[in-house]
Amino acid sequence: MTSDHEMIRQRVKALLDKPGNGNCADCGAAGPEWASYTLGVFVCHSCSGLHRNIAQISKVKSLILDPWTPSELEFMDSVGNNAAKAIYEQLVPAFYYCPTFKDCTVLRDQWIRAKYERKEFLCVEKQEPYSAGYREGFLWKRGRDNGQYLSRKFILSEREGVLKYFNKHDAKEPKAIMKINTLNATFQPSKMGTAHGLQITYLKDNSTRNVFVYHEDGKEIVDWFNGIRAARLRYLQVAFPLALNSELLPKVTRNYLKEGYMEKTGPKHTEGFKKRWFTMDDRRLLYFKDPLDAYARGEVFIGSQENGYIVLPNLPSTIQGYHWPFGITIVTPDRKFLFACETEVEQKEWITAFLTVINRPMLPQEYAVEAYFKHKP
Repeated sequence: MTSDHEMIRQRVKALLDKPGNGNCADCGAAGPEWASYTLGVFVCHSCSGLHRNIAQISKVKSLILDPWTPSELEFMDSVGNNAAKAIYEQLVPAFYYCPTFKDCTVLRDQWIRAKYERKEFLCVEKQEPYSAGYREGFLWKRGRDNGQYLSRKFILSEREGVLKYFNKHDAKEPKAIMKINTLNATFQPSKMGTAHGLQITYLKDNSTRNVFVYHEDGKEIVDWFNGIRAARLRYLQVAFPLALNSELLPKVTRNYLKEGYMEKTGPKHTEGFKKRWFTMDDRRLLYFKDPLDAYARGEVFIGSQENGYIVLPNLPSTIQGYHWPFGITIVTPDRKFLFACETEVEQKEWITAFLTVINRPMLPQEYAVEAYFKHKP
C-alpha cells in the first residue's frame, strides 16, 4: 500500500513535470526544489531565499524536505509557473532587464520584489521611475584618483541623449557628459566589493572611460540601470528604425565576455611581462593596472578571422624571460599581442572569449572602429 508520504512525493513530481514548472519561475534555473505555496510558483533554492525577504506575500517550502498538505498541492496545481508569469509579468517593458540565475543578487531580488511585492508589471504607472526618460538623483561615485566614494548628483536625460554627473550638488556645469549612444552599464558587485555596485562606461575621444557607482537602496540602483536601458533602447530604435526589438535588445547593455588578470609584454616583445587586469568588452580588449581604474592603459581591437585575426594557445618560441606558464598569442593584421595566464583554466577561458569575437563577422560600423585603432597615435 502506497504511503501518504509517497503519494505526496509522486504528486509533487507530477506538478514539476507540467509545462513551465521545470525551471525556476524567477531566474530560469533548471530543477526547482522549492515553491512558494502562497503564490503558487516553483523556484530554485537561491530565489527561495529572496522570497523570504517578502514573507508577508510569499511563504516558501522545500518540495523534498517539508511536509505538504493536499490543499497546498491543489493550490500549486491550480496556479504554476506559466499561469503566474501570465499574471505578474504581463506588462514587462521590452527594455527591462529580466535576470537569470547567472546574475547578481540585487538584480534577482529586485525582479522578485517588482513582480510580487510592488506589482510593477500589472500597471504601467508603477514603471515611471525607470521609463519616464528623465531621472535625477544622487549616487555614490568612486573618485578617479583616490578611490573614495562620494555622493554625486546624476541626471539621465533621454531628450538630451546624455547621462551626466556633477561634482558639487549646486554646480551649474556637469563634471562629465556621457552620451547615451556609447553608454553601457553592468553590475559588478564582486569587482567593486559592494552588493549594489554598477559599472558605467562610455567613450571619451573613442577611448573607454569607467565610472563606478552604487546606492544603498537596491531598488534605486536597479531603477537607474533600467532607466539607462530604456534610454538606450529608444536611442537604438531611432538610429536603426528598420531593426526589430529582438535585434536591438542584446545591444542595449552588455556584460563583459571575460575579465581577469593576465600578463602582457610590449610591442617589441623584449620588455618584461607585466601583470594587468583585462576586460573583453565586445571587440575591445582593455587592460588596466587596477580593476577599478577610470581609464585603460591600453585597448586592443579584436576583429574577425576573415579579416586576419587569429588566436593561438601559446607564445612564440623566441620569447624568453619569466612569465606565467600558459601563453596566448593574438595575431592581428598589424602585429602580434602576447599574453600569459597563471592557470590552464584561465588560458582556456580567455581563448574561448577571444574565439567568440573572432568567429563573428564584423558589422559595417565595426570597420570604422578598426580603422581608428589602426591610425591611433
